[in-house]
Parts: sequence; C-alpha cells; structure tokens
Amino acid sequence: MDKRAALLSLLDDAPQTHAPAAFFMHFPPAYHAGEAAVRKHIQFYRATGMDLVKIQYEAVMPPLPDIQELGDWRRMPCYGLDFYAGQLAAVEGLVQALKAEALVLVTLYSPFMAAGHTLGEGSAGNKAINRHLREDPEAVRPGLEAITASTLLFVRECLRLGVDGFYASTQGAESNRFADPALFRDYIRPYDLVVMREIAATAAFNILHVCDYHGPYDDLAPVRDYPGHVVNLPNAVGGCPLSPSEGAALFARPPARPRPYMGGLDRHGVLASGQPSQVYAEAQRALAHKAEKMILAADCTVPAHTPWNNLKAAVDAAHAWQPEETP
Repeated sequence: MDKRAALLSLLDDAPQTHAPAAFFMHFPPAYHAGEAAVRKHIQFYRATGMDLVKIQYEAVMPPLPDIQELGDWRRMPCYGLDFYAGQLAAVEGLVQALKAEALVLVTLYSPFMAAGHTLGEGSAGNKAINRHLREDPEAVRPGLEAITASTLLFVRECLRLGVDGFYASTQGAESNRFADPALFRDYIRPYDLVVMREIAATAAFNILHVCDYHGPYDDLAPVRDYPGHVVNLPNAVGGCPLSPSEGAALFARPPARPRPYMGGLDRHGVLASGQPSQVYAEAQRALAHKAEKMILAADCTVPAHTPWNNLKAAVDAAHAWQPEETP
C-alpha cells in the first residue's frame, strides 16, 4: 500500500493492515520559508522515511509594540497573503514535490496562540495573553477576530495550492491557564471552531492536535467535540497516563466510533535521547498497545536536537508492524 492510501485507509471501516508513522521538528530559521524550507522538509522526509509531509508553521505573528495594553487590541491588523508569502512558497513547493506520493498537511496555530505571539516571544507572550483575558476578555475579542480572519485567508490559499489537509493545534484549556472555564468557552473555543470547521468542510485529512507545550490538562472535555479526522493528544491527563486506545475512545465520534489516534511515543523520552535500537524497541512496545487505528508518532513536535536516525528507527518499527492473525 502506498503512503497516501495507507493514511486515507485509516478513515474507512476496514481493519488496519499498515502502520504509518510521522515525526516533526522545527528547523533553524534559515529554513523557515521559500525554497530553503522546501529543501529541508524534503531532506527530513526522505531521511526518516515517514508517511506524510507536515509543513511546519513558521509564519508566526510577530510581537507588536503597538499592542501591549488591553485597549490596544482594536488595532490588531488582519494580515494579508503578503505576510504569509514565504510560508506559502514552501507550501506550494512541497505540494509540487511530494503530493504525488504522500499526504501534504500544513500546521495551523490557533487564533489564541497567535494572540500570545503578538504580545511577546515564548513564555512572555503566553503569560501576557493569559493576563489580558483574565482582566478584560471583551477587550481582546477584536484582536482574536482579526487574527481569525487572517488565518482563514491563509487556510484558503493553502487549499488553493493543493494541500490535503491541516494539523490544527489548540491551546487554552490547560489546567494551569484559567480558573474560570468561561474564558476558554467564550473567548478561545469559538475562534478555534471557526477555523476548524472551515478546514473540516474543505480538506480531506485533518489532524486535531491538543498541545500541552505550556502545561498539562486535567480534562479534555472542552475539546472532545473539536473536528479532526485523527487526534494527537498528550500522553497524560490529570496526572494519569492516557493510552492511545483511551485517547481514541475519548474522542469517539457518534455513535461511539473511535477516531484514529496519532502518537504513542513521548517526545522527551528515549525518542529524543536514546539510541536507535532503544527507539526501535520503544516503538514496538507502543505498537503492541496501539489504538484500533493509529499513526505512530510523538505527542508533539520533537526537540530540535533529536537525532534523525532515531526518528527513522521508529518509522522502521512501524513499517515492520503486522496485525495479529485472527485464530
């Protein structure tokens, strides 16, 4: 079975006969846009042997000095396609180079995540957007609306260029974010869903990524009904491990059909720091406890120092997997 067929077959009712695998990392800034990004993504895809092409999102909205206080959000610009030019050049090049052999997906950051980037880099922006929403969420709303409109422009252009789907990331429901769940419900979730419903209606293969980069989750209930053909979740919720089968069942679609699961490996564990033989063995263990339908992967983007040979070892283990014979 070719790579495109192996991924798309996860969405039908037939038993899984092939185990696809995919891992992702951010490349240095020199490879964030245009032809340089195309070359690096192709090199990574070929070296690891992975089964899909996920284009890293590097068109991060920059910190804006004019938007620092609550009243500034009404001045949030709606970035046009010129802002995304370098990213879109990478998308176009990778669709042309690799779509014939593998699904090509584009990473999306949520409007809430982009709002944090607008307030500052890294943890500073993350803390600032939390503070703004706690203090006066209505003041932030115009900014979220402008960011959402900009994101939709990018999504539609990616679809025009021929992508198969998106890897849509959400944050905001982590246990350390907001004591008041209404902040997520009323000011983060609605803008997530505007973007996710758009891609659900227009793209063939989307992955929902619940991101725990900034903190753990006590409960995934706020996002369980989010669209996404496949789910990529944290490895633990509420301090307890979450297995692939449990995660798939948690995100089952009515009438309780589990969604295909993407994951099984810890991005900070042996995958990042072990030897290829150790990674291969760890991948085998993960596949022995796989969900009914599964893509072997990490719970999020792997650290930039992760050896590519380790990722290839995990992919090789997935490709060696065979379903147990029914007696």
